[in-house]
Amino acid sequence: MGLLFPEIAPYVQHSIKVESPHVIHVEECGNPSGIPVLFVHGGPGAGCEDYHRRFFDPELYRIILFDQRGCGRSTPHASLENNTTQGLVADMEVIRQQLEVDQWVLFGGSWGSTLSLVYAQTHTERVAGLILRGIFLCRPHEIQWFYQNGASRLFPDYWESFIEVIPEEERTDIVAAYHRILNGSDELQRMSAAKAWSMWEGRTATLLPQDSVINHLADPFTALSMARIENHYFVNDSFLEEDQILRHADRLAGIDGVIVQGRYDMVCPMESAWALHRAWPEAAFKVIGDAGHAASEEGITRALVLATSAMGRRLL
Repeated sequence: MGLLFPEIAPYVQHSIKVESPHVIHVEECGNPSGIPVLFVHGGPGAGCEDYHRRFFDPELYRIILFDQRGCGRSTPHASLENNTTQGLVADMEVIRQQLEVDQWVLFGGSWGSTLSLVYAQTHTERVAGLILRGIFLCRPHEIQWFYQNGASRLFPDYWESFIEVIPEEERTDIVAAYHRILNGSDELQRMSAAKAWSMWEGRTATLLPQDSVINHLADPFTALSMARIENHYFVNDSFLEEDQILRHADRLAGIDGVIVQGRYDMVCPMESAWALHRAWPEAAFKVIGDAGHAASEEGITRALVLATSAMGRRLL
C-alpha cells in the first residue's frame, strides 16, 4: 500500500478503565500538537492494525487509535458483557476527555462509520470533521442482505462454507444459529464458527481477492472477537433505534464530511451510502468505481488519504 504515509510507531500508549470489566487500549502517534483525529475501526470487534496509522499525515495530525471493547489489545478479549453501542460512544468521550481534546476528526469505515455517525449525532459539538468509508447503517435489511439472503447469491461457494457449521434446520435464521454456537460451551465448535463467520467477510470484502484481508480475519484471535461481538450486536439490532442514523441526519449539518464508497461493495452495498448522502448532502460523496468494501483497496486508500490531507488543510 504505497499510497499510505510511511510506517510510524506510537509515541505513547494508554490503558483506560471504562465500564467494568473493560480496559481500553489507546495509542497516539504523529504530531502531539497536530489536529486530533480518532481512528474508529470496524467490526465491531475487528481491532486496529498497524497500517491504520498511515492514512494521516503525521506532521499534520495527532493520530489517536483505540481498540473497542473486547478486541485488539483491549481486555477482556471477546467479552460481550456491557458491550453496546452506547458503551462505545461513552468510551470515546472518556478518551477525548482524558487526552484533553476539545474537538476531533473521526475517521471510520464499515462499523466504524456507524459508530462515528452515532457519536457525531450524540456529541455534535465535539466533531470537527467526519471521513467515512463503506457506510453501514445497521438496518435489519442490511444484516439480512449479508447474513441471510442477498450476498449469498453472488458468492455461493463462499456461502456454502459459511453455513456449513449450521444445522440445516436452523438455516432460516443464520445470525441466531451462529449466536447459539458462538455462545455455547463447546470450544471447538465456537472456534470453528468464529473462523467461518470471519472468513465469509474476508472473502467478500474486496473486488479482487486480497490474501492480507483474508489472513487477518482468519487469525483465531481476531476471528473470535469479531465473530462473537459482531453477532452479539446484530442479534440486538446494534443497540440502535429503528433507522436511527438517518432520522437524526439533521444533527450532522455543519460538520465537514467526506463519504467514500466502493461501487461494488458487497458487505455494505452502496444503497446505504446513497441514503446517507441524500440525508446529508453537504458531505462530499466519492464513489470508487473499481473497489469493494476494504480500506486496503487501492482506489479507496487513495481517496481516504486525499480526504485526510484535504480536511487537514481546511482545519488548519
